[in-house]
Amino acid sequence: MKLLYPTSVELDVDGLKGFSVSLHPYDVKTPIPEELIDADILVTWANSADNLKDAAKRMKNLRWIQSLAAGPNDVLSAGFDASRIIVCTGVGLHDHPVAEHALGLLLNSARHFYEMRDYQLQGKWPGHLGGSFPRNDFTTLQNSNVLIWGFGSIAKTLAPILTTLGANVRGVARSSGVRNGVEVFSEDKLAELLPQTDALVMILPGSEATNNVLNSERLKLLPKHAWVVNVGRGTSINEDDLVDALERGEIGGAALDVFKTEPLPESSRLWKAPNLIISPHAAGGRPQGCTALIADNLRRFLASQPLRNVI
Repeated sequence: MKLLYPTSVELDVDGLKGFSVSLHPYDVKTPIPEELIDADILVTWANSADNLKDAAKRMKNLRWIQSLAAGPNDVLSAGFDASRIIVCTGVGLHDHPVAEHALGLLLNSARHFYEMRDYQLQGKWPGHLGGSFPRNDFTTLQNSNVLIWGFGSIAKTLAPILTTLGANVRGVARSSGVRNGVEVFSEDKLAELLPQTDALVMILPGSEATNNVLNSERLKLLPKHAWVVNVGRGTSINEDDLVDALERGEIGGAALDVFKTEPLPESSRLWKAPNLIISPHAAGGRPQGCTALIADNLRRFLASQPLRNVI
């Protein structure tokens, strides 16, 4: 039995030894070599679309794909035979890196670091940015109302950090309840929650159900000082509606790590939108605990037991 692991992420390969499986590295940007095409297990991370489509056509013995991405849309759209191949996600591997990135974007938004950098490049001293701001502006996490839309494992990591900094955190998910001490509301409560929000953090997965869910109608519900932070999927925001809202001053600003088209085209209106921070899909680029997840699922796979994070 062969397991192919990607060279696009640093793995402790020694942690995968001791199983009755041969281990083989592969390049995620080129076709799978002919001598490895009969592999039973494929681990993926940052694979090119061409690499995955080629693998879907040629890897006839494949039985299990372990993606290291939290949302493996690339694998699901490549054409693999879902009737015979188990696909597992990397849910949990990105909780801390993405939560930390979201916190950074929130602090950048509140403390206006992006503006300070602009003045620095002009050799100007922005003294007004160190003074007092109107309280109805989003200038601090302390006593601010932060709404996390998409309350999964990343949100459960982010929420206590925000709470420690004094924020009032609430969540939105498909079903309501209390999760890790945070009150989570169902999506039908958004019309009530958005007008009370200083910062909206979006950590939604990519699917038809989440496509363009933040649109002009919902943007108008946010206070004029509110910021939008997106570290989930770019498809969840109607980008033209967002730019319109920013240009009209209907919201305070936005900090985006994900976009509908990546890399973001030079022609995109987002580049020149006011009060917009662009992060190049950098939040989840450092998965943690990859080897442990692969080893655990490999142990389960060989023992014919249920795998973790099965789609």
